[in-house]
Amino acid sequence: MGEHNVPVMPAPAPPLIDRHTHLEGGLDPAWVRRESGRRGLALPATLEALWSGRSLPFEGFIEAFLFGAALLDSREAVREAVLAVAHRTLAGGGTGFDLWTSPHFLVVHRGQLSLGDFWDGVAAGLSEAEALGLRGCVVVDAVNHFGPKHGHAVLDLILPALPPFVRGFSTGGLEGCPFRDWAPVFNRARAAGLRIAAHAGENGPGTNVREAVLDGGVSRIVHGIRADEATLELLAERRIPVDICPSSNRALAAEVDPHPLPRMLRAGVRCALGTDDPGVIPCDLETEARAARHMGLDEAAMARLRRNGAEDAWCLSD
Repeated sequence: MGEHNVPVMPAPAPPLIDRHTHLEGGLDPAWVRRESGRRGLALPATLEALWSGRSLPFEGFIEAFLFGAALLDSREAVREAVLAVAHRTLAGGGTGFDLWTSPHFLVVHRGQLSLGDFWDGVAAGLSEAEALGLRGCVVVDAVNHFGPKHGHAVLDLILPALPPFVRGFSTGGLEGCPFRDWAPVFNRARAAGLRIAAHAGENGPGTNVREAVLDGGVSRIVHGIRADEATLELLAERRIPVDICPSSNRALAAEVDPHPLPRMLRAGVRCALGTDDPGVIPCDLETEARAARHMGLDEAAMARLRRNGAEDAWCLSD
């Protein structure tokens, strides 16, 4: 056989990663129903509404999110939560996940379990996920609208005995505090070896995305869907990864229409798909890919999303 007849094998597809999913927002709804029934708790109307596919203001989502978080009061419950994320990732065809979580809320604010039990539950869940062939890591989330003092309290809690599977630090919640004010917190977390992300341009103005990068010094944006063209150019120039969660955006930012993902990709932004809170707003990686295709993305664009998802995933980094 001549050299020109040697078949060329196609390059294998990159791993499919859920780039953004929350532990507290990723609970199995069947488990939530069972646990709330066992405890005699009524499900909030906001949670039932989101499960049924309705759109709600962000404050309604927070109520539903916190109801599930309040059920995570033991090592075993936390382990179950991680496994819910793992099984949903597998069901959507994924092979890994970057997992956001808020231990300060559970351990200090609510006081519903110890930090040791929390980390033991996460470690047990991640170990079982690894046995299923999945890679996972943790990003600790602080609440933006609680302000930098809260951010330092989160770091005070986690830094003395930081597990190796914790790769990053982030802010979430309502974008009520300027990111420039968070810069000292981000700097402290970075000095401890953590990578820095921020939910920005989700429930706040697009200028928050630019401020998070330029004044906060973050290296990853979650959502960013309200960013203007100049900010998209900045994100592309600095190769800032952006996690995009179509189902969550549709439910919580329905006024941002059409969804800017195609425009972001055309601007060269390193977007990738995540599920955000799939136990509250039902979805998985397959539904998110389908939503992206419905925005008009062709297979080349879909391949870019997958490639970006793997190349920038923290669960795949050392």
